[in-house]
Amino acid sequence: MSAQLQHLPAYLQRLDFERAPPPDLNTLRELQRRHTAVFAFETIATLVQAPVPVDLPSLQRKLLHEGRGGYCYELNRMFLALLQDLGFQARGLTGRVVMGGPEDAITARTHLVVLVTIDGVEYLADVGFGGMVPTAPLALNERGEQATAHEPYRLDTRGDSYVLRARSREDWQALYVFDAQLQSEIDYVVGNWYVSTHPQSPFRGQLFVARTGPGLRKTLNGGSFAVHRIGAASERIELPGAAAVMAVLRDEFELRLPDDPQLPVAIERRLQVQAAERAAAQSAA
Repeated sequence: MSAQLQHLPAYLQRLDFERAPPPDLNTLRELQRRHTAVFAFETIATLVQAPVPVDLPSLQRKLLHEGRGGYCYELNRMFLALLQDLGFQARGLTGRVVMGGPEDAITARTHLVVLVTIDGVEYLADVGFGGMVPTAPLALNERGEQATAHEPYRLDTRGDSYVLRARSREDWQALYVFDAQLQSEIDYVVGNWYVSTHPQSPFRGQLFVARTGPGLRKTLNGGSFAVHRIGAASERIELPGAAAVMAVLRDEFELRLPDDPQLPVAIERRLQVQAAERAAAQSAA
């Protein structure tokens, strides 16, 4: 039995492995591709302002037994433990999210990723970056375009840091900046505390959900549900109410929703805010 994960066989079974695979690059590629398709990125807990524990027993209970997903401090923390238990040389790193803003902004270290070393080569592995999560490991010291099952990615250097970019149409969009600074468990706890509780956290009171599939990505932002197919125009619909949102969470993202009476209330509140924001934007235009 695993020294860290008490439910390693169940974890591997969810990822469609009958037995523990060898700690090599092909395994890492398959683990990352399958993980982003099986375990949805979701912020239901921060939407209803519930606690988000990131200790391994709590994470195993939530992801493996309660039918839920999570965000980076949950998904990548579990993934890190999985890799270590399989014999990979892996450790956690933290980064600053800059997507949607200036890439030289000094934002908080709120994104957890995994650094994996295989045969002396370092790779970035990430299964917890929402709708733009890379679906394959990326060689840290390779400067050209790197292919994945979805969009191509690129790692640039900036001083002692790395900038992860994804190509969206013809543009290279900066996603986050990270470095190799040693991190420990308390760093994950502090970062997660900020993300889940701080009034200025981008996840507080928000509903973001994402999941990958063959040649596509599914995303949900409040009541806006979209399917993004590689090489095709995105399909987007605005969901009319909490019942429709909850149906999409169950049917499209395969989440088992918590029995919390505050969930539909929080969803309705979020939809009302989004409707007001759209009306304001139309008036301004």
